[in-house]
Amino acid sequence: MRYDVTILQARPGTAGPALAKLKDNLPAGRNQLVGCWSSDIGALNRILLISAVADEAELAATRARLAANDNPFGIGEYLQTWSADTYELFPFLDPIRPGAHGAFYEVRTYLMRPNGVPATIEAWRAALPERLKMSPMYCAMYSVTGTVPRFMHIWPWPDLDTRHAVRSKAVDTGVWPPKGGAERFHEMRNDIYLPAPFSPSR
Repeated sequence: MRYDVTILQARPGTAGPALAKLKDNLPAGRNQLVGCWSSDIGALNRILLISAVADEAELAATRARLAANDNPFGIGEYLQTWSADTYELFPFLDPIRPGAHGAFYEVRTYLMRPNGVPATIEAWRAALPERLKMSPMYCAMYSVTGTVPRFMHIWPWPDLDTRHAVRSKAVDTGVWPPKGGAERFHEMRNDIYLPAPFSPSR
């Protein structure tokens, strides 16, 4: 399953009003929004949109239309830049299911070595079942457009104290992270996002 991952970079201090206007200006069509979040910790003034790709031709046309629009997403007055890339879900995972997952979403992104995807998928296939006994995951996927390969995984949390406790236990017990991950990464970053009031995932 493929997903469109769009990041809107708002001018400092304008992410709130941009998010308020965005709700009524999201692209319509077969490619359905599964989540919308605004950054709270890490890279600030960002809005993250993830949509399930049902029609790749429609997605390409939408991106072209937005790129040539003088008011993209209806928030041109607030927007600095935006990017849109396609990601492929790890093949052993179920499609993303919108719904109530958590108040905080931890978005971890990595720039990988060129041969890093196959080994990462297999390492996650082996390690993830035990890790999921400790807390749920939202998704794990790799880029097929833009800078390739990149790797993104997202974890929902009820609060940040729970995040700290679970992650510490996972590391201390050797359940997580999967073996050999750091050897396959060039760059790593971690951001905390909050779901928008209208987000299908919240």
